[in-house]
Amino acid sequence: MISVNKALNNIFELVAQLDAEPVGLKDANGRILARSVVATRDQPPFSASAMDGYAICSKDLDKGVQKWKVIGESGAGHSFGGCVTSGQATRIFTGAPMPEGTDQVIIQENVKLKNLSITLSQTPNFEKYVRAAGSDFNTGFTLKAPRRLTPHDIALMAAMNSPTPWVTRKPKIVIIGTGDELVQPGEQPNDDQIIASNTYGLAAMLKAAGATPRLLPIARDRLTSLEQVFSLIGTADAVITVGGASVGDYDFVSQAASNFGMKQSFYKVAMRPGKPLMAGYLRGIPMIGLPGNPVSAMVCGEVFLIPLIQKMLGLPAVPRVRKNGPIGHSLPQNGTREHYMRAKLINGSIFIEDPQDSSLLRVLANADALAVRPKDDGPLKEGSNIEYIPL
Repeated sequence: MISVNKALNNIFELVAQLDAEPVGLKDANGRILARSVVATRDQPPFSASAMDGYAICSKDLDKGVQKWKVIGESGAGHSFGGCVTSGQATRIFTGAPMPEGTDQVIIQENVKLKNLSITLSQTPNFEKYVRAAGSDFNTGFTLKAPRRLTPHDIALMAAMNSPTPWVTRKPKIVIIGTGDELVQPGEQPNDDQIIASNTYGLAAMLKAAGATPRLLPIARDRLTSLEQVFSLIGTADAVITVGGASVGDYDFVSQAASNFGMKQSFYKVAMRPGKPLMAGYLRGIPMIGLPGNPVSAMVCGEVFLIPLIQKMLGLPAVPRVRKNGPIGHSLPQNGTREHYMRAKLINGSIFIEDPQDSSLLRVLANADALAVRPKDDGPLKEGSNIEYIPL
């Protein structure tokens, strides 16, 4: 039985960053940028007006000029082609290029227009209302990889004129549920059967992390059934099995995987819930065998599978981010395994949900944190500091 950190490091060793592919900007949100994007032009590429008004030479104001002849117009996408001299102005709109010879915009509220001339109607604005060329970014500005792209990044790359950024390919993850007791959601179970839940929760988790999950048929508690489902794996970047990884009379996943050529990296982790966890290669494909209890599977997904996907996507291979906060009540001494407890954050304090049975999905669904206690951790008094993983 190995530690959680050792198990996670062993899992990281099973995979590498996947290859990159170009995607259109409309499909890039949430993807992991694999190659840095470099701007090939300044933004804005010209000095532009920040307000609607009239473009003039600011030296006119220093000279006391209060009236200008309007000789043309500059609009967004339609610049004024001539040169503006002292005593002259052009009508200008927000985002339009500043004409040659101008460096200030008198906003339209400060002037009166009559017979193609403008006259100051009140004190002129001393704010120039001009966006300098390159004030957003210059040629050579770099949006660095890796990063998970956001809508703000998409807008930035569009402005950088990068229509097809290179992103890491989404990992293809096969998920296999096991057990005679399982039926699919929507089916009618027998009195001694339950609805398969783990695989659907894990698929949603992996999809949110950036992977493409694929659920295979439920494998029954027979070697022949397990091996038949294994034969359906096809092309995959990793295989996740759920259940059958313990040592019961009907826990055949390890044996079936061994018969199918699995090279095991480890088996059993000193954590609760989630002790019967195994990992290795199944015919060259990374394989993680999760325990069958619903909460155990989902907790292992949070602790091991999300970091695994992040590494495959090219993000740093690190554990889930942990935060610290005060415990809202006392806790007894922890046992010999690292404990991941479903918890609620209330007014900045962490409250452990009760009960903590690893079969209770309702409790997990109500939690917004996993409070983490080290093995052999002593009793905690109310207000003591505790680590937690935000959910």
